[in-house]
Amino acid sequence: MMGPAHSLSGAAAWLGVGAAAAAAGHAMPWPVLLVGALICAGAALAPDLDHKAATISRAFGPLSRGLCEIVDKLSYAVYKATKKQGDPRRSGGHRTLTHTWLWAVLIGGGTSVIAITGGRWAVLAILFVHMVLAIEGLLWRAARGSSSDVLVWLLAATSAWILAGVLDKPGNGSDWLFTEPGQQYLWLGLPIVLGAIVHDIGDALTVSGCPVLWPIPVGRKRWYPIGPPKFMRFRAGSWVELKVLMPVFMLLGGVGCAAALNVI
Repeated sequence: MMGPAHSLSGAAAWLGVGAAAAAAGHAMPWPVLLVGALICAGAALAPDLDHKAATISRAFGPLSRGLCEIVDKLSYAVYKATKKQGDPRRSGGHRTLTHTWLWAVLIGGGTSVIAITGGRWAVLAILFVHMVLAIEGLLWRAARGSSSDVLVWLLAATSAWILAGVLDKPGNGSDWLFTEPGQQYLWLGLPIVLGAIVHDIGDALTVSGCPVLWPIPVGRKRWYPIGPPKFMRFRAGSWVELKVLMPVFMLLGGVGCAAALNVI
């Protein structure tokens, strides 16, 4: 999938979680619903950090481009070191390590640890990074071009500061789901895990599939490209993605938001 569809699917997924949480008696305060949806929309772009043309690889200028090269080389090295006889030869690391459930869990867990140990500035940094990605993904037409980068960063920084202030207020969700002392913002890792998994599922629907299950082997392959039957797959950026899936994600997100807020 392309960036906009990934971001929309991430936001819709978190809003769906909000609806499920409300039905289970653990309703999200509205700031958690909003912040989680934006973080999940941003996190749904993150697995493509192994691709130099991806939105996340361009979002932070030279810093993200340099990190992209490191992640690509790391992913390729892990692929070569762990592939089985049935896995094909590759020339790069795209759609390998960062497109697995294990990577999603590690990144989400690491974010939660940073959030509860790093204090307010760590939370602000997490929010800023994902606000930038969410803006780039959800408002892709307005955010195109290097001339808009500074504006995107300023909007993201302002949004992160305001949202962190809202969450800090009693009852607004800094301790949602995890209520013990010292567990404030532990939940921040959840939309990041969800965003990465939703990204992987989206890529699994495309022609190439996605090795979501790694390192669990499937037959003669450790990097088995999970996906539906080939006749049900589509090419990234095709009309199926733009004309069918994106409107569906918008609709599901709207329904999930209404259910999470007990409007329906």
